[in-house]
Amino acid sequence: MTQPATTPPATPVQPKTNRLGLTRQNYTGSPSTLCPGCGHDSVTSSIITACFEVGIDPQQLIKMSGIGCSSKTPAYFMSQSFAFNSVHGRMPSVATGAMLANTDLKCIGISGDGDTASIGLGQFMHLLRRNVPMVYIIDNNGVYGLTKGQFSATADKGSKLKSGLANDFPPIDCCAMAIELKCSFVARSFSGDNKQLVPLIKAALSHKGTALLDVISPCITFNNHEGSTMSYDSVRAHDIPLHEIGFVPAVEPIKAEFDPGTTKDIELPDGSHIRLKKIDRDYDPTNRIGALDTIEKSRSKGEWLTGLLYIREGEPDYNTLMHLSKTPLAHMSEKELRPSETVLKEIMGELM
Repeated sequence: MTQPATTPPATPVQPKTNRLGLTRQNYTGSPSTLCPGCGHDSVTSSIITACFEVGIDPQQLIKMSGIGCSSKTPAYFMSQSFAFNSVHGRMPSVATGAMLANTDLKCIGISGDGDTASIGLGQFMHLLRRNVPMVYIIDNNGVYGLTKGQFSATADKGSKLKSGLANDFPPIDCCAMAIELKCSFVARSFSGDNKQLVPLIKAALSHKGTALLDVISPCITFNNHEGSTMSYDSVRAHDIPLHEIGFVPAVEPIKAEFDPGTTKDIELPDGSHIRLKKIDRDYDPTNRIGALDTIEKSRSKGEWLTGLLYIREGEPDYNTLMHLSKTPLAHMSEKELRPSETVLKEIMGELM
């Protein structure tokens, strides 16, 4: 008898690896416990993609957060990284201390509009003016999702809750505030637009200083209805991208992909480049006054401007301003850190 033909076993598909030899799985975390469809989970997915593609070493990154739905998300990505849940609104000071102690680390802070623009507003403002080297992501949904959906300080005036209650107060615009305080990297995006959000996160990770990303992230449970200005449908209808964004890591050559005059390349401190392709307007993200004026005009029309709003090139970060040693404090011995008796006497003498 003729033996039946056998099908050779399929060759298993090897998962894609990055420059560190890691797979995307190495950048994931615990399963999310947020509401199914929550915009925050989309932001988490974009963080995972960005960190994987850039090739961030998970053990060289720390994750910081405060309190709230958004502040749970560090558990959902990069399980090999250290994380710290701070007191409500106090994440900026904890992150500042961590980055002073170990300047070799990268830091991603996840906060919410309540954690940032209400109880944590004072700490947030001082983090911006100090230019602490970290990526600060605001999952902005305009409500307190963890305590049944009351308006937050970023909710638009006239926006309505499910109950029909309208907000009577003007919003705090975290991006406009950041630009006013001369934050060195300010961007806004939408959780449902990973094509824009991923390169922005990549660029933020390569920036030296505070990189603020205000991400409109609709609350599927309390703020996704008609009348809300931060629902999925409303944001999609009023999202006005300033430019198409590309990111070129330092390890890749810079190539001209578009006709002259239609793009703007911005070099980051590590040699990476942000490539901005003009869509329908001339916009200079290095012009602080122009950025504030453009944001204000768009808000008056009910628009959400998204993209790189402002970047301040060459600004020294907090660690540079503090004249810290090139050797991180965390790596120094007790002998190196402890002042001598002579130095202590000199310090005490100056205080007398």
